[in-house]
Amino acid sequence: MVLTVIIGIIASSAFSAILVYAQELLPGRVGLVSGMFFGFSFGLGGIGAAALGELANLIGIEAVYSLVAWLPALGIMTALLPRRRPISLDPAPRPAV
Repeated sequence: MVLTVIIGIIASSAFSAILVYAQELLPGRVGLVSGMFFGFSFGLGGIGAAALGELANLIGIEAVYSLVAWLPALGIMTALLPRRRPISLDPAPRPAV
């Protein structure tokens, strides 16, 4: 149980960095990005908690803890995702006709 709390604190500490990264993707829309990010993250967290609770009722809490212990591996696998290429918003100059 203590490790669960520690893992939760570590996971939530990355929240602000992820939010800033999302705001950089849509400059000028800070409020929109923040609202959508908080809404989706807390909404999905609630759905995930309900789903894990139902799964714990079906297969037992120990089995759910064993299953959830593998979730950090998904985070580590994100290092294998392709890198984002910068997109130029300035159109290329067209030659005069």
